[in-house]
Amino acid sequence: MTCSDPDSLVLDLDGVLALRARTAQQGLRLVLTNGCFDILHRGHISYLHASAALGDLLVVAVNSDASVRTLKGPTRPIHHESDRAYSLASLRCVDAVFIFEGPRLDREISLLRPDVYTKAGDYTPETLDPTEKAALDACGTAIRILPFVAGHSTTSILERSHCQPT
Repeated sequence: MTCSDPDSLVLDLDGVLALRARTAQQGLRLVLTNGCFDILHRGHISYLHASAALGDLLVVAVNSDASVRTLKGPTRPIHHESDRAYSLASLRCVDAVFIFEGPRLDREISLLRPDVYTKAGDYTPETLDPTEKAALDACGTAIRILPFVAGHSTTSILERSHCQPT
């Protein structure tokens, strides 16, 4: 068995679009998910494996550091965006990773036109960001909410560690 160099799986948006074009020509189903993935943990890994099982190719969009600060506050992220992307790309179930700058993924969804979009079970279709949901609906993308692994979130890990970042 060979391992891909994780750096080769961290792409810019143009690289992901080229990958999408090649795989679409082959009739392969692209699964897209996104998130901060600040401290990679069992909940993330379980969710990513379940996401990958829904298609032929799993692409993970990672929030930029600026985006994480906007969403989670000034003490986050814990890990730099390039480190988070590298860690995700190291997982066998992940085919490509890209970092997105904006607070929302609607533009990238519209360009990628994924076959399936996944979110963890702490979301519902009704609580998805409305602009992202509209982009998914416009693309005809199937939305799958996957089971949440209770007790396995970055926030709960930081709370249990009593080491909230300063």
